[in-house]
Amino acid sequence: MSTQSHAEHVNVDHDEIAKFEQLASKWWDRNSEFKPLHDINPLRVGFIDQIARLVDKQVLDVGCGGGILSESMAQRGATVMGIDMGEAPLKVAKLHGLESGVQVNYKQIPVEELAAQQPESFDVVTCMEMLEHVPDPSSIVRACAQLVKPGGYVFFSTLNRNPKAYLFAIMGAEQILKLVPKGTHDFQKFIRPSELGNWIRKSGLQSLEMTGLVYNPLTKAYRLNPKDVDVNYMIATRKPAE
Repeated sequence: MSTQSHAEHVNVDHDEIAKFEQLASKWWDRNSEFKPLHDINPLRVGFIDQIARLVDKQVLDVGCGGGILSESMAQRGATVMGIDMGEAPLKVAKLHGLESGVQVNYKQIPVEELAAQQPESFDVVTCMEMLEHVPDPSSIVRACAQLVKPGGYVFFSTLNRNPKAYLFAIMGAEQILKLVPKGTHDFQKFIRPSELGNWIRKSGLQSLEMTGLVYNPLTKAYRLNPKDVDVNYMIATRKPAE
């Protein structure tokens, strides 16, 4: 297979990559378009750490972007590799790592390619806010399952697809509250928990726990609520031990 034809078959939406490339310089600005990511990060890393105990674990962060979650997991004592297909966000992540002194190994590589190279290499795999930005999310789920060791944990977060999610994530977050730039999300790519659950089962993972990330526009604060997965939600899964 030629390099060109291989590139065409990589599970990447180049328009999505370009969108995040343009915003790369703002990734660590807590008052920029990435403020919501900074706001939910303590909740995400707390959820992951509570279930998987990050200290001394080998962790892979799939779709790491500018490294917000990657650095937080490294600060909790994990050895972290972050992968992304966006060159600019990875440069920002590496630069911020030099400034913060937090060590993360960043690579520009498709997750499917890494799964072929390093199967069952990680204790924990995280894939946050990425599945709704790729052409074939089920392929990402399969690759994450391949990459985790037996007995290890895989975490996914994405957006539910229903009228409430459209109202909150598109109308509310993008157009009214302007929490994120217009066009950040494509409602058709949102994923119902039943769909994600099906891919998880087919990839050989077991679902452990699901929780919602709920935003209160009055307090401007996020909290976890397992009873409300209507908009943003996270799923913890485990690969059965052999």
